[in-house]
Amino acid sequence: MSVAYVNGAFRPLASAGVHIEDRGFQFGDAIYEVWSVRDGRLLDVAGHLARLARSLRETRIRAPMPDASLMIVVRETMRRNHVRDGLVYLQISRGAAPRDHGFPPDSVKPTIVITAKSMNRRELDRRAEIGVKVVTVPEQRWARCDIKSVNLLPNVLAKQQAREAGAFEAWFVDSDGVVLEGTSSNAWIVDAQGRLRTQPLSNRILHGVTRAALGRIAAEHQMRVDETPFTVAEAQAAREAFISSATNPAIAVVAIDSKPIGDGKPGPVARALRDYYLGALAAKG
Repeated sequence: MSVAYVNGAFRPLASAGVHIEDRGFQFGDAIYEVWSVRDGRLLDVAGHLARLARSLRETRIRAPMPDASLMIVVRETMRRNHVRDGLVYLQISRGAAPRDHGFPPDSVKPTIVITAKSMNRRELDRRAEIGVKVVTVPEQRWARCDIKSVNLLPNVLAKQQAREAGAFEAWFVDSDGVVLEGTSSNAWIVDAQGRLRTQPLSNRILHGVTRAALGRIAAEHQMRVDETPFTVAEAQAAREAFISSATNPAIAVVAIDSKPIGDGKPGPVARALRDYYLGALAAKG
């Protein structure tokens, strides 16, 4: 039986819930974090905790518990759901209070929800072997994409547009034709000079934990990483393109808007980065 942690108690997933006036439901006044789980281990724990703290700070939502206590609950949620390969989802809202746009009194406690689910390891690895397709969509999100908030309606609509086009992901593109990021991933290319390029950190993109890890690993292996913007045209002419996220580290993009990238197959850089990343995790034990 699947279970969820809600405000201090583990409950059957089917009957777990929050108050109807919870501000996450009413206003999207909430943030979230996602950990990937591989071989029973949470990946990039420190990076995700740092981003969680930043999201809470930027939204002025109080942390419901210290990090050490939080990780005990996260791991217990994994254990109770028998997750060895999959993900853990955490959401924290400002709490439940009578509907009013302004913040509620300090006496209102934040709402915390944690769930865990298994994912098909073979399917994840198969995705890396064959690569994925993406489509591009106009940027129409708010100006604080750096906060991992639950205000994801534009992402939901874009992801559905991608699926209906037979693609795995959609990339948001600004009015100058510059690629920003995907609906649930960061975007990369390997340009004609062999440089790994990705959007620089700003309020325009989510500060991906896996993105940061891949950047460090690339530098360790003498790969040049340039945090410089690139256009759709540059991406389509690139040697390689790939996406990164907690559950999809360095997954090759083999087509953008139906145009093949390179020879239309995963390239050596994306493959190597994924192997280095997973190898580093395995080495940590």
